[in-house]
Amino acid sequence: MAATYGAPGVYIEERPSGSMPLQGVGTAVAAFVGFTAAYNAELGDPTDPDGVKPQLITSWPQYERIYGGFAPGILLPHAVKGFFENGGGICYIVRIAGANAKAEPRALPAAGRKDLETLTVQALDPAATLDIVIEQQPPAEGQEPSPDFTLKVVQGGQVIEEHTGISVGKGQRAADRVINERSKLIKVEVHNAQGLSLAERIPATGTYNLPATPPAANGVSPTQFEGSEATRTGYAGLAIADDVTMVAIPDLITACTKADGSVDYELYLAAQGKLVDWCESSRTKMAILDAPPGLNAQQALEYRSTLAKDSAFGALYYPHVVVQNPLARPGATNGDRFMTVPPSGHIAGVWARTDATRGVWKAPANEVIRGVTRLETDVTTGEQDLLNPSQVNCIRSFGANGIRIWGARTLAATDQSWRYINVRRLFIFIEESIRRGTQWVVFEPNDADLWARVRRTVAAFLNGLWMQGALVGATADQAFFILCDESNNPATSVDDGKLVVDVGLAPVKPAEFVVFRISQWQGGTDTAE
Repeated sequence: MAATYGAPGVYIEERPSGSMPLQGVGTAVAAFVGFTAAYNAELGDPTDPDGVKPQLITSWPQYERIYGGFAPGILLPHAVKGFFENGGGICYIVRIAGANAKAEPRALPAAGRKDLETLTVQALDPAATLDIVIEQQPPAEGQEPSPDFTLKVVQGGQVIEEHTGISVGKGQRAADRVINERSKLIKVEVHNAQGLSLAERIPATGTYNLPATPPAANGVSPTQFEGSEATRTGYAGLAIADDVTMVAIPDLITACTKADGSVDYELYLAAQGKLVDWCESSRTKMAILDAPPGLNAQQALEYRSTLAKDSAFGALYYPHVVVQNPLARPGATNGDRFMTVPPSGHIAGVWARTDATRGVWKAPANEVIRGVTRLETDVTTGEQDLLNPSQVNCIRSFGANGIRIWGARTLAATDQSWRYINVRRLFIFIEESIRRGTQWVVFEPNDADLWARVRRTVAAFLNGLWMQGALVGATADQAFFILCDESNNPATSVDDGKLVVDVGLAPVKPAEFVVFRISQWQGGTDTAE
């Protein structure tokens, strides 16, 4: 209602502007679902002791502090590392809690009889890789060996703990008493070896490795990756993280690998299909899918055919990539120094990097993948001639030009207007920006004045995108249109409480096939008459 004035004087009124500027939403937020080495609730979410709810991570060191870094048998840490290496800045971690993993104990032989076990050592953290070093001062000439010894705990080549003057007997210096009270890394159990003196029962000198124990991924059903929105678990729990735009499940292959090393492809396919369906139902997220490892080009083509998905909300990448194994011990052979990992984490990082440097409308292709040593399988041009039309995005090695993403297609097979990843992601960006930026319109008087304000708001936003190169057209009128007047808001629609705005966009599409037509030309000379 208009203000009324009684006394003479100067009055100030604040009037709403004709439009409310739209703020573009973020597009480079990823989510990774899988297994982690550990979970520190104090650094993560104290109300989530199992760490199964989505957790926001902004750097690799932060991930290491909360989730424990790398561990054998799990792939999510490699995906997260690849994401940050390739330009990613923000991601959510959705931890799948399997059975509680316990470190495998290591029995140490007695110095007097190597066939007898005298001391069992077990790491407190199953994700830790430790070396146990047993040392004993050699006896002086003519003296009996000492029943005391030194136990050192080495991690990463550094001595972290040293327990000196301990024995396998009883008393104040008993090994189990000293270590189990003081150590933050290991616990021990002393065995009674009959017929041996204390000096003979001490552990044999040497170095004993305690390898990290992988989380118990076996027995975890791929359906657990989906989780539940109600319990905030799995990727369904990302309902509380509405800024996520890309989702990957790199540890799906971990859960689908049988004890004999074979892959249950039916479970793998079913889980990937569910993820694509979920992303499509959200309308704001895209699934980055990993083709199974170990496939040649023909097998990858057959896998895509079996993955019967026709959706613009998923993208499939092939092959897997080879990276340095961060858990390899010094002096390891090439087979242990390198490992094959799914590419989805690295791909998500490239998507984020492209968004930051060029914009979400630029196809995330012909971009170098960082942190990769080589590819599991080299793809030829002839092989890609078959894979690309079937919506399999290839990663290829171009020698000195690096390892590059050489495909930008979604899984959309029928509707070719959604063929390209950047087109689908551009529309997600625009739609979500408009949705969030026009909340002020709700419950406003639905009249011509409101229609004009909405047109101005959306037009200003789209004009900015057109000027940045996101939309095609020599003029703004060629790039987009906005219709919001009585033609699409008749009285019957207004009476129903509806405000309808029709928006048309001309998105920029990538030059996927570049053709130079070259011929001989007999020109450049004039003939005098």
